[in-house]
Amino acid sequence: MPPNQPTAPQPLGTAVAVAENPHYRLLGGEPAIRRLVERFYQLMSERPQARSIRDMHPHDLSQSRERLFLFLSGWLGGPPLYTERFGPPRLRRSHLGFPIDEAARDAWMDCMTQALEEQVTDPALLRQLKESFFKTADFLRNQ
Repeated sequence: MPPNQPTAPQPLGTAVAVAENPHYRLLGGEPAIRRLVERFYQLMSERPQARSIRDMHPHDLSQSRERLFLFLSGWLGGPPLYTERFGPPRLRRSHLGFPIDEAARDAWMDCMTQALEEQVTDPALLRQLKESFFKTADFLRNQ
């Protein structure tokens, strides 16, 4: 990989040094990650095809939004806020209680893809992020 080519976020639980993963900075840091999370949950709440995954969440999404922001901060190469507060993410274990099949994965990805496409203008970065999000979403399937 060329030295200036950013490393894609790694799927679940794979440690990548912040210096190797500049996506947090390339996206615009904390404000951009918060906008991404807000838009993702807005889409999840609005889209009929996302109803099954919306129903897996509490009525009040404030805690879900904050946890996703904390996780994405570190996963994208920014401050490891989730790990500092809660320890290692253990995403697969924390999602085992929810029926995640291909349809749920695809509904989640549909919302995240739309949120990314609205915010990320660099085509290469957008492609890397969509691929990495898909790998992680697919890893969480348990049915």
